[in-house]
Amino acid sequence: MKITNVKAYGFWAGFRNVCLVKVETDSGIYGWGESGLSGREKAVMGAVEHFQEFLIGKDPTQIGALWQEMYRSQYFEGGRVLAAAIAAIDIALHDLVAKSLNIPVYQLLGGKQRNEIPLFATSIKPLGEELIEDLVNLKSQGWTVLRTTTGVHGEADKPTIFEPRESIALAAKWMTIARQELGPEVTLGIDYHHRLSVAETVSFINRMPKGTLDFIEEPIRDESPAAYQTLRQMIDTPFAIGEEFTSKWDFAPYTESALTSFGRVDICNAGGLTESMKIAAMCELHYIDMMPHNPLSPLCTAASVHYCAAINNFAWLELPPYDGSMEDYDKYFVDRPLVEGNVLKVKDSPGLGVDVNEELIQNLSFKYWEAPRLCKQDGSYTNW
Repeated sequence: MKITNVKAYGFWAGFRNVCLVKVETDSGIYGWGESGLSGREKAVMGAVEHFQEFLIGKDPTQIGALWQEMYRSQYFEGGRVLAAAIAAIDIALHDLVAKSLNIPVYQLLGGKQRNEIPLFATSIKPLGEELIEDLVNLKSQGWTVLRTTTGVHGEADKPTIFEPRESIALAAKWMTIARQELGPEVTLGIDYHHRLSVAETVSFINRMPKGTLDFIEEPIRDESPAAYQTLRQMIDTPFAIGEEFTSKWDFAPYTESALTSFGRVDICNAGGLTESMKIAAMCELHYIDMMPHNPLSPLCTAASVHYCAAINNFAWLELPPYDGSMEDYDKYFVDRPLVEGNVLKVKDSPGLGVDVNEELIQNLSFKYWEAPRLCKQDGSYTNW
């Protein structure tokens, strides 16, 4: 069996662009993967074109060797664009090879360790009474792990004002109320989307009673492990870090010093299943549980399910999208994963267990999209 083509598709799927990769073989067996570099899909598609040049004619069953060739075959290895392109191809190779063996992908990863994947739900409601009502409603539906956002999501076509100090004052008030309303049994966290400084994060945590939050996700940017080390020494709330990381080397400073408590790996950005399994092993050494980032299409979800099934150190998987609406995907994906009782069941069907309506997506157009721009009152840009 040899690779005959590697194709990338970028298209608008209802509320976001999707970047898919299909690897075809001379046996007629194919596999699908996905890239998660949202907003820069064209760059990933260009990288896939480069990889296609030397992947055609190769044996797709040599997944590890192909990963190393893609990563090491250029002088400037790594980086978010190349890692996301490698991730999509790697996931597609796993799908393809598992299909050729008539086994589910998790068997290629060592077999499944669980039959269902616990999920966590996210409320994107603005900080206030509406958020509390939504969280209480989610609890009544059986959700035991809940996450909130800052409630400010912004728009791409005009700047949105976001003042960190104003935000933490409001968030501390309403997260305290949320804990009172939800009780002690619900796991509660907040995603600050790397919008704070070290000082702002410490101030935020100190404004709430101890134990209010079970985790804080990405409070500051990840470029400086030293900054996170300083933050770790000043607060004791568990961190959930990693969705910005693209490799085991990115994760290493955070796992080796046990800076994070939850590994937010994104398998569609962090080199695919091959690299993400190594990241899980690194985290397991330090008793860090994986809490994968999963904001994309049903392909990402399916791949994440197989990943979560195969690893031991697993906490929860993110439920996408945050409003629970995925009807648009039903047109483009076949047998997408479905939530049953707040979990995703692990399928035993060959490959990832999900297929793509390729004939339909060929006619879909790409829509240029920019992430929202957040500004402070003085006009300076801050992190989205």
